[in-house]
Amino acid sequence: MRVLVIGAGVIGAAVAAGLTRRGAWVTVLEQRFPGAGTTGTSFAWVNANAKDPDDYFALNHTAVHAYHALGGDGFVPTGHLEWANGETRRLELSARVERLRDREYAVERITARRAAELEPDLAAQPDGTDYVLFPEEGHVIPAVLLARLLGEARDRGARVETGAAVREITSGRGGVSVTLADGGVRAADVLVCCAGRWTGGLVDVPVLDPRVSGATTNGFLVTTTPVPARLGRVLTGDRLNVRPDGGGRLLLQALDLDGSADPETQPRDDVGPEMLARLPEVLSATEGVRVERTRVGQRAMPADGRTVAGFTDAAARVYTVVTHSGITLAPLLGDLVAGEVYGKESALLRPFRPERFAVPAPAAAPGTECAAQDRG
Repeated sequence: MRVLVIGAGVIGAAVAAGLTRRGAWVTVLEQRFPGAGTTGTSFAWVNANAKDPDDYFALNHTAVHAYHALGGDGFVPTGHLEWANGETRRLELSARVERLRDREYAVERITARRAAELEPDLAAQPDGTDYVLFPEEGHVIPAVLLARLLGEARDRGARVETGAAVREITSGRGGVSVTLADGGVRAADVLVCCAGRWTGGLVDVPVLDPRVSGATTNGFLVTTTPVPARLGRVLTGDRLNVRPDGGGRLLLQALDLDGSADPETQPRDDVGPEMLARLPEVLSATEGVRVERTRVGQRAMPADGRTVAGFTDAAARVYTVVTHSGITLAPLLGDLVAGEVYGKESALLRPFRPERFAVPAPAAAPGTECAAQDRG
């Protein structure tokens, strides 16, 4: 089977790898370069921690397990440590822990002493702070994972064309073809669209426009200079999320600042300093740390906030997958989508078919997948 894959982000790379495992001849068409889109601007936290409703939790929970089965380069399976100060946050965390236990998710309440053993440079928190460990969660170094997946696909014969901007898709019973911006044409038996936030311009799936500022589709990320602080896992507190980013660098995220994130302008000058000012609340031993880079991450967000996976044309030649939790779902989706292209329907993907857009869908609300995107 000849398959075109549009997009060389983490989803496209995973799908390409999954297809080549099944013997497909794959060509990946990438408008710029691998990882140029959302993959390169993600907090990259692998989890199913606050993913609702049940069908979406099940998909993400299975995806966490898929990462552990995958192992190897790119995935750092060191877990996630969260704490809560204040009655409102403590009640929210406690309710989430009980809900996750009911769902048989790996979660442990731990003491302040145990938290300090796990993270020796964790900043001291007020008396009464609640600590919770999610031992099966982890994080990804996106470029490393992307290299691994694309490398696997290439080793099995896949071609990756960069600078290949797709302008039109034509499908029929005989196959599918795409027209590129330079006038070139590529043809195949099946196409899988993994174009992320550009999906809506290619297929009939409504995706929110990330060029519009705001926290639903955009969020700030700050990378620090290398700092000699000990940190092994994702940390989330009341005002700042932190994870290791390789070479001693830290990646910072403050969700309450995201409302002013505008990808059409340079990040505000005060965003980086504000996150650095909060860093001592999370980690000690960070004296002298500076901002190396501040950027706006743009999220791939279906209009109703729910993942899309399925054929989007009458001839069943164009399969589309787009989700705002691409990092967490990538290895699992790579396998499930490739299976569906080869005719093996996935029960996990059945609730996420694009046919739902044939009727008006409600706007995404807080507490749905939109609110969970920043978690990976």
